[in-house]
Amino acid sequence: MTVARPFILVAISLSIILLTNFAAPAQSPKRKSRAAKPSVVVREIDATSLAAILKRESAARPLLVNFWATWCDPCREEFPELVKLDQQFRPKGLDMIAVSLDDFADIKTAVPKFLRQMRATMPAYLLNVPDPDPIIKSVDPRWSGALPATFLYDAEGHVVYKHFGRIKPLELRAEIEKLVGSKVVMSQ
Repeated sequence: MTVARPFILVAISLSIILLTNFAAPAQSPKRKSRAAKPSVVVREIDATSLAAILKRESAARPLLVNFWATWCDPCREEFPELVKLDQQFRPKGLDMIAVSLDDFADIKTAVPKFLRQMRATMPAYLLNVPDPDPIIKSVDPRWSGALPATFLYDAEGHVVYKHFGRIKPLELRAEIEKLVGSKVVMSQ
């Protein structure tokens, strides 16, 4: 009887070790969450490239541009609403881009991490310029550079709505509706 008891204890201990080492990774929640998050690429953009995007010479679709940064609390607070607007109105003919004014060193770290957390799928850029003030003034002379700042352009490239500070979702949604209505347009 005394010989069987240690054998049973060893067998049970080995079974527990084997189960925890081989069964646990298959049930790991980390594997699930990684697969669910969209991949995010943040592209560097300079003054010339941003001007070309905003000029919209041959645009066929309206464009919503949001200037933001990961260190900006109002930017972080409004971003879930911007993601919803992008998901709702992209199929109806709206393009949207997010332009980060974070430090360029954050292009592969903080900025894509935040966008993944938000499940953002719109094109994302990080403005890489030595002095953003001339670009800010070229976007809108009345814009002080405070973040967030949101601009809605019609298909001809004219600003039809702008808001400095955290967006008012119902107000912005109404302006977008005026441009895209209820039509569904395939993405180009």
